[in-house]
Amino acid sequence: MSLRKFLIFHPILMLSAFIGTADGYYEYTMAECVYSTSDYSDMVYLVSLSFNKVVELQYNSSLGKFVGFTEDGVKQAENFNKNQALLQQLKADGDTSCRSNAQVLDSSVRDKAVKPKVKLSSVKQAEGRHPAVLMCSAYEFYPKKIKVSWLRDGKLMTSEVTSTMEMADGDWYYQIHSELEYTPKSGEKISCVVEHASSSQPIVKDWNPSMPESERNKIAIGSSGLVLGIIIAAAGLIYYKKKSSGRILVPNE
Repeated sequence: MSLRKFLIFHPILMLSAFIGTADGYYEYTMAECVYSTSDYSDMVYLVSLSFNKVVELQYNSSLGKFVGFTEDGVKQAENFNKNQALLQQLKADGDTSCRSNAQVLDSSVRDKAVKPKVKLSSVKQAEGRHPAVLMCSAYEFYPKKIKVSWLRDGKLMTSEVTSTMEMADGDWYYQIHSELEYTPKSGEKISCVVEHASSSQPIVKDWNPSMPESERNKIAIGSSGLVLGIIIAAAGLIYYKKKSSGRILVPNE
């Protein structure tokens, strides 16, 4: 499965109708246009009919017919599927109204979309039986909808992942954080994949296990300490030599 299939930005255009009665029964009809690709090649038109919060049947443009989900819904779907004029009308609705409305929606959103800043860092290194933890963070993006996923040697990771919800920064932008627990293996490739409306392609950050961020920090701190120690030692030596050169030796009688 390609990365394209993991897209979270699935715009949904919805039109609903509600009919209630005095005795508490109600019917609910909802039309949806669901898609993920920019050329709308995967556009699916769905028309769902519900009774008392239960979806009884649904028209699916990818199937070109109604499908029943309850005993009564199955019977209704069979009857609707015999009506070729209705099926043709629904197909035409999906091809015209869905596509035209999607173009308007996409143009209004993508013009204002802000690409996320993505950072991949090490939170915890593996110690004994305790796994290592990586964090992938996306900052300052708009609109809110986003997906952060993990790939390990090209395979999607699910059970080892913990993610926050999209959090508002208070300035129209959002942020999100995702953690991956894993046991490091030699030669593996771990990637954080961020998918957002602002980018036509997934943003991929590959982790380099040969030099984790925490190790780089330790080396930097160690190097700074070593340099500081050399400077202090050199200063002490110079001071000692100056003091020694100023002394007057008096011979003992």
